[in-house]
Amino acid sequence: MSVVTEPSPAHTLRPATRADLPAVLGLLADENQVVDPKTIVVTEAHERAFVAIDTDPRNEMLVLVDGSGTVVGCLQATYIPGLGKGGAERALVEAVRIRADRRGDGLGRTLMTHAITRARARGCALVQLTSNKQREAAHHFYTTLGFARTHQGFKLAL
Repeated sequence: MSVVTEPSPAHTLRPATRADLPAVLGLLADENQVVDPKTIVVTEAHERAFVAIDTDPRNEMLVLVDGSGTVVGCLQATYIPGLGKGGAERALVEAVRIRADRRGDGLGRTLMTHAITRARARGCALVQLTSNKQREAAHHFYTTLGFARTHQGFKLAL
């Protein structure tokens, strides 16, 4: 979906562009402090991953941008076809970040609400996500959006 939405008068939610890559990587590098995008080294692997996301209709990297053009949040949504839920897609949300100095302003709620709206418009039957067990504040936040802890997740590092 390449539609630009206006979550608030001061912020725009849009698909990430290649020019946003350093800012997105900065958000993902350290969630507890602001990382200057100018210090980020964008590798070939990052470039390949961005192109793969950007060219796949089942993936999107979204950024929340303030009025000055600063990326203040991001998330990746992947739309997964499945036989369960009547054959409907499900949206997997990952890499949700709000810039450390902008938390508490309602930007996370804005970002997630619009991601949920996009998934619903696409016909998804559910939105799912995982969150590190240590991120209790994030878990509380997700429950305020209506997410429920229904499954135990597992990961295998390769």
